Amino acid sequence: MDDLQTADQAQGPGIVRRIVAFPLTLMIIEFFGFGIAASAASVALHKVVNEGTPGYFLGGLTVAVLAILIYLGARRWIERRANDELPMPLLLRELPLGLLIGAGLFTLMTGIVALMGGLAVERVNGMGALWAMLAMAVTSGTIEEILFRGILLRHIEAMLGTWAALAITSALFGLAHLANPGASLFAAFAIAMEAGILLSAAYLWKRRLWIPIGIHAAWNFTQGWIFSVPVSGSKAPEGLLVTTRNGPDWLTGGAFGLEASVIAMLVATAAGLVLLVRVVRQGGIRPPMWVKR
Repeated sequence: MDDLQTADQAQGPGIVRRIVAFPLTLMIIEFFGFGIAASAASVALHKVVNEGTPGYFLGGLTVAVLAILIYLGARRWIERRANDELPMPLLLRELPLGLLIGAGLFTLMTGIVALMGGLAVERVNGMGALWAMLAMAVTSGTIEEILFRGILLRHIEAMLGTWAALAITSALFGLAHLANPGASLFAAFAIAMEAGILLSAAYLWKRRLWIPIGIHAAWNFTQGWIFSVPVSGSKAPEGLLVTTRNGPDWLTGGAFGLEASVIAMLVATAAGLVLLVRVVRQGGIRPPMWVKR
């Protein structure tokens, strides 16, 4: 009996398991499986809870937690890997750091645009759409980072290496925003540069998702609720500060919002490049799968 078990182990995993374990297969299974499940949870949230209530934020938080559990389940049962990307002990250390980076960068960029005459604060509005913006920030930050960095970037990197994965996922992230209201080719390019590079670099820096989730969530919340600016082309929400934007589209971002501003692209891309330098210096760049490691 021991000899039979040893022989089976020596043969290694079967062909089905080897096909499933290939990065391209894993990427397809996880991307579509997770995407469908997360979308269903988001749709359910909109149908069950009123946007103007604290319950809407709690519902959004629940969707984000479910998204994390689904992703960790895929890692455990499909990939058979431990949870090294969303470790709970590091939640309270890395998530706040990401929130600080995201809010700080968007505030800095908005301040520059204001100093150049592209944005003015009219009045303080109060709570406004606080609960809706909190829910949107939490769900979009979590779901999109798992999809684009946790699944696409990680698996493409395993096949094609870090640089190719960074370029491909940044381009895909930009293209994904083309369907949004007010989008243009420049808006997609700006998103690819500022968000694609920054968020990918934030993931590669620690090889964990808490920081990019925090950056993404805080970036969206700051522009939507603090400054009442359209989030990726969506209707301008009723936020804390009522603002008006005036000037050329290259400065204000036009109908898409400040994310399509040249200022936003320069500020966020510069921050992403700073993080990428750290990744390179710590030896975090991985070669394609055909290069011996």
